[in-house]
Amino acid sequence: MALKSAIPVDFDTFFPYGAYVVGEVEPVVKWSEDGDRQGQDLDKVTGHPIWRVRVIDADPEARKGQAELMVKIASVTEPQLPPELNGLPFRPTVFEGLSVTPYVPEGQGRGRVAYSLRARVMKPAPKSRGAE
Repeated sequence: MALKSAIPVDFDTFFPYGAYVVGEVEPVVKWSEDGDRQGQDLDKVTGHPIWRVRVIDADPEARKGQAELMVKIASVTEPQLPPELNGLPFRPTVFEGLSVTPYVPEGQGRGRVAYSLRARVMKPAPKSRGAE
């Protein structure tokens, strides 16, 4: 049986060491078949515009090249970034409604699987115990 939709996953399961947004929220561009830009892409289920953010996985075992991910968020309005951490460009975040879609990247052939991440909501991470 083939999967026909994304696989829901708990944030703490996917990011057990936390996640940090780096950079800005960006609209996901919709492209035509012949490579022309056609505005912002829309979510097929909700019809809402799709946004994306770069995220660093804080897992120390994350392999090189896999520690940075993109998470897409379908939202009528541009999602707001969590506050920076102590003036650094790292923003501790939590994603609600996180889901994963595995796929084989074009031109990669067999043996390599990549993951597309989506979320319903991006929120600031709660302060950890002992944080002031």
